[in-house]
Amino acid sequence: MSYTLPEFLAHAVALETEAAERYLELADMMEAHRNDEVAALFRDMVHFSQMHRDEIKARVGDIVLPKLKSWEYRWSSPPEVGGEEAFDYLLDPWHALRYARENEVRAMEYYSSVGMQSTDPEVRRLASEFASEEADHVDALDKWLARTQRPSTTWDADPEIEPVRQHRS
Repeated sequence: MSYTLPEFLAHAVALETEAAERYLELADMMEAHRNDEVAALFRDMVHFSQMHRDEIKARVGDIVLPKLKSWEYRWSSPPEVGGEEAFDYLLDPWHALRYARENEVRAMEYYSSVGMQSTDPEVRRLASEFASEEADHVDALDKWLARTQRPSTTWDADPEIEPVRQHRS
């Protein structure tokens, strides 16, 4: 998975853009169902994803990024866009944070793998830096999770999401 610098930066911008769009969609859905606490959490995640995307765009400078079609991205789904499990309007804050954490871990793993496989020194450097930033996000979410009450019943006991879980296995 060796990228040119412009290809890598295009992927990084797309990753953060997709994450922001997904979190916004989740925030809107939670708000529509008056799950305001989780909506606020997802709006925070929108802000963090947009901020990271804007930081990456600022680093791009004069580099012309390729305009990739959806099938040209080198991933099956963007690393920070989790599955449909968060689209349960009864989602509680603890599970929303876990969902966000899993997304950040996937992004960190993606950047780490790009950095390890790249032959371009600048791509390796930036991928390592981005992986470190994602690790910081994981740490922040771990701290947030530690302060958040875990629900007494688990999501796994919800029969309405079982078909989704079986389908994804």
